[in-house]
Formats: sequence, structure tokens, C-alpha cells
Amino acid sequence: MNLYSFAKSVVFTALKPIYRFEVIGTEKFPKEGGILLCSNHIHALDPPVVGINAPRPVNFMAKEELFNMPILKNLLPGLNAFPVKRGMSDRDALRRAIKLLKDGEVVGLFPEGTRSKDGTLGKGFSGAGFFALRGEANVVPCAIIGPYKPFKKLKVVYGDAIDMQPYRDRRASTEEVTEVIMQHIAQLLEQYKTEK
Repeated sequence: MNLYSFAKSVVFTALKPIYRFEVIGTEKFPKEGGILLCSNHIHALDPPVVGINAPRPVNFMAKEELFNMPILKNLLPGLNAFPVKRGMSDRDALRRAIKLLKDGEVVGLFPEGTRSKDGTLGKGFSGAGFFALRGEANVVPCAIIGPYKPFKKLKVVYGDAIDMQPYRDRRASTEEVTEVIMQHIAQLLEQYKTEK
């Protein structure tokens, strides 16, 4: 068992008794090929929650500062995390994400860029559209439906994969593609937030 699988098992075991996960739509998750996994962002635990419930290993960007911390700098690479400089265009991180997608891996992204303070879905940054178009990957929308309260149900919903090829063929803008992704996430939130 590699470090990712081990950590996934440990984190799942730790969080499962606290948050009653209801995971929906894993059967829709493509079994192969590059996937950009795009989710809403409501809590600091969103990355591990998305990661442990996804049917395939997920690579996440993590702020560069975490890689300077004594324990984390050795741990994070084994957890499929790679550094990104915040507040600037980090070409190395962009290239790394695109290569992962082209190599048929899953890259997790929170298009809003920061956590929503009131739980509503914010505007997506065009980086999501950029990766979707340039990474030769399809997009899987994901909705996390809280609240993050002990012993309350926490839903993680994976939607149908969005085929990006038609958008590439007509050279759609990154802004348009990001808007399409956000609409899919919004639809999942609307559909499942009221279901008990």
C-alpha cells in the first residue's frame, strides 16, 4: 500500500464517525483518462473529503508555504499534492497540472478559489476553464453539501462528466467553459441540497 492509499484509509477512518458521509454518483466517475474534478468550497476539510470519497486518486495544488513546514514538506508529495505560489501566475504549477491531466490523472480544483463564507456558490475563476481546455481532460463537477457539523449528514455528489471536446473544437473561451462548469456544480447543489 502506497502512502496515498494509506493516508486515504486513515483520514476516512478518522472522519467517517464524525461526518455521516453520503456519497452519490461515484458510478458516473470515468474509470480512466484525465479528469478535472471541480467542486464548490465551503470548508477547510473539503480537499480531504473530496479526495477520500473519490473513486480515483486525486492530485491537489497546495499553497507553497505548506511545503516549507518540517513534517508536511516530506508528507505532501506522497499525498499527491504539489505546490503553487498564491497571488501570482505560477507557471510551474500550471505546467504540472496540465501534464497530470494529459497523463490521464485526476486533478482536483476549487474554481471559486477560496471558501464561501455563507455556503452559497461564488463566481468561478477562469483557471478552471483554462485547465479543462488545455489539459485535454473532461470535467467532473462535484457538490459538497454540509453543514460540517458532528454526526450530521455530509453529502458529496459527483455529477456526469462534461465532455470538453466540443468547446475545444470551437475554441471556446476559458471564461465560458468556467461558467459551464459552475452551472453544473450549481445544478448539483440545487438538486441534492433539499433531498434528505
